[in-house]
Amino acid sequence: MVRQGHRKQKSTAVRLSKGAAWGTRLVGLALFVLLTTSCAFAGPEKIANDLQAVDPTSTVNVIVQFAHVPTDTDHQNVRNMGGALLRNLQSIKAGLYSLSASALPGLSNDPNVVYISPDRQVKGSYDYAPATVGANIAWQFGLNGTGIGVAVIDSGITDHPDLHDPATGASRVVYSESLIDSNTADLYGHGTHVAGIVASNGASSKGAFPGMASNVRLINLRVLDQSGSGTDGAIIAAIHRAIALRDTYNIRVINFSMGRPIFESYNLDPLCQAVEAAWKAGIVVVVAAGNNGRDNSYGNYGYRTITSPGNDPYVITVGAMKTADTPIVTDDTIASYSSKGPTLLDHIVKPDLVAPGNRLTSLRAPGSTLDLQYAGNRVTSTGSLAPAYFILSGTSMATPVVSGAVGLLLQNQPQLTPDQVKARLMKTASKTFPYSSSVTDPITLVTYTSYYDIFTVGAGYLNIGGALANTDLATGSALSPTAVLDPTTGNATLSVDTSIWGSSVIWGTSVVWGTSAFVNGSSVIWGTSVVWGSSVVWGTSVVWGTTSQTSSEAVKVAVCGE
Repeated sequence: MVRQGHRKQKSTAVRLSKGAAWGTRLVGLALFVLLTTSCAFAGPEKIANDLQAVDPTSTVNVIVQFAHVPTDTDHQNVRNMGGALLRNLQSIKAGLYSLSASALPGLSNDPNVVYISPDRQVKGSYDYAPATVGANIAWQFGLNGTGIGVAVIDSGITDHPDLHDPATGASRVVYSESLIDSNTADLYGHGTHVAGIVASNGASSKGAFPGMASNVRLINLRVLDQSGSGTDGAIIAAIHRAIALRDTYNIRVINFSMGRPIFESYNLDPLCQAVEAAWKAGIVVVVAAGNNGRDNSYGNYGYRTITSPGNDPYVITVGAMKTADTPIVTDDTIASYSSKGPTLLDHIVKPDLVAPGNRLTSLRAPGSTLDLQYAGNRVTSTGSLAPAYFILSGTSMATPVVSGAVGLLLQNQPQLTPDQVKARLMKTASKTFPYSSSVTDPITLVTYTSYYDIFTVGAGYLNIGGALANTDLATGSALSPTAVLDPTTGNATLSVDTSIWGSSVIWGTSVVWGTSAFVNGSSVIWGTSVVWGSSVVWGTSVVWGTTSQTSSEAVKVAVCGE
């Protein structure tokens, strides 16, 4: 297996100088970056680090990735070690097995086994949002997502009037399946809210709370239980199901509003391998960045806190903005909880985009965990006898804003590939931001300052009107680049991995995600505004590659808001 740290990197012409414009405490590429990237995968170890300390007498559920789609012989080899096949994960050449931890070293010696990881836990992390990103422009041209299928992999979707066709009364949730039990309803309250941001027609509010694409078809794949928790195995199975149903329901988008900590490179992470399989099957995968932007546990000021699978360079990873309760973008600011890049271990430049995600009003799932626990978030609309809507915040909410936008774009131009969609959205994203913004938590009274750099806002703020007006057709791969620091010069570069992706990478030799690129020297420019601030220590105090961030649920932010 090719190791990320040892691959030949093609360095772009973009140079990010550690000059005066950056201040003395700069955005999080620590001096450890090249060393830890090179060492992260040294040695022949095939067993994930978080399995190393497991009690050898215990029984564990593990995902075993093979060099090929596992055969009956491979399954039998695991059974011979006392294991049992729980689920076939063919889309990533893997299987989910239950077996004794003591059998793992022997299993890792199988030459067909590439990597063994635990079946990890994953958690789920409307007012002005559509107008802010220009969805109303698409609506004026009759675009509403008709014909496009969006797979919502989440906590389920509870039936809601706003998800029905007003002409026929039929539900636009055209397929439902639970990968954890037999119940496809939303017992947690997260998936219904997400689905509404994508697809609500606002029927219960007389159009006051519409979603982004009011006529898309929804594919409900439930993987989170009533506490908002799920596992890698169930999620990978859901992604595989979406791939299998792609042609049946014209599934062009997967919405993934959840995440978990990063434990290994995206090259080995089974969640990342699964979303890559969907991407290569022609499905745009939109993923939440995570809600750990306030985490300063390691002196990193919220940098390198992107969660998996948002760390994968294929997918569109989304951070959260605050709309300031107006339809204009000039007064919008980044949500301080929005996770920032670069990604742990691989140092991929993330997020790719930002979109409205703070205090969004969307569909309520009555009696769900969130509904009962946070009754104050219910919203009663005109004409309804009971609250039909609910307020939540987080990158989980920003993600379906982008998913809905992708649905509008693909209805208008169905021939676009996932890479072309990603490139189009990133190139046309608005790049007008303030230098910095601050917010004080009303409970803790702690003030958080955010700087609008590439690791905070990515290529910019979602701009649907711009994306629809643009006619550029990218011809290469739109993989997010890697940030690499040269400790001898103090300069950082953005690199694309041509040894894997070839020479057809869209960003080519100059990363231009707008009308202007970075400028060499002491001034670093992103679009028309300076985006590098002085928010993160550049030096040895930021630990790279040896620690992983803690996971966070969207509900934590939903309660506090900003």
